[in-house]
Amino acid sequence: MSDDTIRLVTIGRMLRRRWRLLTVVAVLGAVVGYGTSLLFPPRYTTSASVLLPGQWEERELLTQAEIATSSVVVDRAASTLGWPGVSGGELRDRVSAKAADGNIIKISGTADTPERARQLSDQVAQQFITFAARLAGDNTDPESAAGPEDLRKMVTQTNRRITDLAEAADPGRTVESVQARTELAKLRTALQEAVKKLDEADPTTNRANMVVMGPAARPTGEAAPTRTQFIVAGALLFFLIAVIGHLAAARASRRPRTAPEIAAALGSTLLGTVDVPGERGAHRPEGRGPRSRIRRLLGLDIRWDLPTPRTSGDEASRQLRYRRVCAHLRDQLPGPRRLLVVVPEGDEVARRAAGQLVAEAEGDPSPASSSRAYPMLRVVGISVSQPMVPDRGTESGALVVLSAGSRTAEELADVAEACADAGHEVVGTVVVGTVRARPARSAGPPRDAATPALTVRGHAPGGSV
Repeated sequence: MSDDTIRLVTIGRMLRRRWRLLTVVAVLGAVVGYGTSLLFPPRYTTSASVLLPGQWEERELLTQAEIATSSVVVDRAASTLGWPGVSGGELRDRVSAKAADGNIIKISGTADTPERARQLSDQVAQQFITFAARLAGDNTDPESAAGPEDLRKMVTQTNRRITDLAEAADPGRTVESVQARTELAKLRTALQEAVKKLDEADPTTNRANMVVMGPAARPTGEAAPTRTQFIVAGALLFFLIAVIGHLAAARASRRPRTAPEIAAALGSTLLGTVDVPGERGAHRPEGRGPRSRIRRLLGLDIRWDLPTPRTSGDEASRQLRYRRVCAHLRDQLPGPRRLLVVVPEGDEVARRAAGQLVAEAEGDPSPASSSRAYPMLRVVGISVSQPMVPDRGTESGALVVLSAGSRTAEELADVAEACADAGHEVVGTVVVGTVRARPARSAGPPRDAATPALTVRGHAPGGSV
């Protein structure tokens, strides 16, 4: 498990090197989103507003909103609409109500067509008003309702009695009669105002007078989630899954990244690290066929988690590293020997470095008969999935050359086991890194760095490689 912190530069590098794959994944997600939208028919939503006159508390408005979406109201609306195959239970999932400012209940209806959505909202609002008015009348206490009604009857009788007294009084002949008629008129006016205030204060009368504030508007667009939202959501979801999958795979990678870890996985000694100037396609493994073409097209043939190559020194400094590796190899061996340079197939960076090592060994300034001469090297490529190394013949030992972070510990152990099966001792490991080359300095004639022809495959008693 890699403990490296995932930084923005890592995500940016992944987007640059895997943009083709991420684009294909996003398009695939959009197609899946489009297919999902076909399973959900388009929906249209509109609202009808119902005004509740009078003074209402907030909890009372919430109660009225619950009543508007109750099964009684919705079932009556479904019965009135009479849509084939649509019951009240189905409509309850399509109807909602909420209390708005100003004692207004907004009733929303959702249907498969704009016209049906408008009809549903209007019908539910109408049934709500009817049911609320009936509910207000049915819930009135008989004893509390009898008091105001008896009072009205008494006021009516009193008005009649006042009229009779006024007619019986002497019509304006005396001062007393005029005063009596004036007092009776004031009493009648006061009684009429009292009855009017009583009617206005009656909650049953006020709260039963709910009104619909116009018909519901015809919806002009689909309700969420629309087909476009499904497509965008599918593309975004698949894109995020691909990004998270790449990051999770990088975190869980078991590939040794440092030179000591690689040498420990091979069970050998680290002879050193060398650099190879980065080239376009240097990390691309060779391969033909439809599968290889698809991998190259999607950018899967190169590692995305490899860091950007750093800038190295000049050609002379890089050649010095190769000479030091050859010197370490010479010092470690008891005498001049022939060695196999084992390179995993598909690791082009390691193959270029192995060729440079062979060139340095052949250009040894020491005499060939000297015990201090460089060993003679021959490069062989092996398959990591089924490693097979030539049996021991003229060569007696193996030098493993590979790039950092290219193989897992299990694969490296298989390579070491294949070398042991062929009778070769892994005398050392060379780890190769990619760098950005600087322009060569004019300090002297550059050493010939031509890469000789490499032995990629050969036949040996142990099998073909």
